[in-house]
Amino acid sequence: MKLTLLICLVVVAAAAPDKNAQTVLDERSDSGDGNFHYNFQTSNGISSQKIGNPGSEGQSNFQGSFRFNLPDGNVAELTYVANEYGYQPVSNLLPTPHPLPDHVYELLRIAEEQRRKGITFDK
Repeated sequence: MKLTLLICLVVVAAAAPDKNAQTVLDERSDSGDGNFHYNFQTSNGISSQKIGNPGSEGQSNFQGSFRFNLPDGNVAELTYVANEYGYQPVSNLLPTPHPLPDHVYELLRIAEEQRRKGITFDK
């Protein structure tokens, strides 16, 4: 929950230059049993949605997304699931590992070929 609040604050801070933004949608519902949802949008392109429900191990499960406009005109968007398996964000803005060099794929191919032929190595 704290992470979600932090993300929302970052989104609001990113939109700070547009002081005339208006809330165009603010839907919220909470059944009181751990099930809830909200949907929030502003006139300057900020939006955030979240659905929550009780998890199988007593935790709260969330899934949602947020988006906002970047200074270069592109749109930043992140979707996420938070459940018993942790926080799982998905976005093209998140850093990713570098691709493996070509020689690594060749070594993996050779190792697989050796396994198929029954070749093993002592440790």
